[in-house]
Amino acid sequence: MRLYLQTVPGSADAPRYVQITLEQDLLGGWTLYRESGTQGGRATMKREQFLERDEAVAAFEKARDAQLKRGFRLMFAQGLEGPYGR
Repeated sequence: MRLYLQTVPGSADAPRYVQITLEQDLLGGWTLYRESGTQGGRATMKREQFLERDEAVAAFEKARDAQLKRGFRLMFAQGLEGPYGR
């Protein structure tokens, strides 16, 4: 599952983005990646490991909801049912 969210382009500042990705690893666990930064600038990447899919999906949805509340807009979704994963 992957989401790409971005702020609305405004003044002279470059828009900020957040990419949230959830992948299953080769051993059956799950990894949640959160990348954020400014378009064309520096970015940070955080990684979180989970043993259970339900726990990983809950963390994915929590990260998504937090960014939507901060004003980010969904630009791209892959591997989800419906526009917001439900």
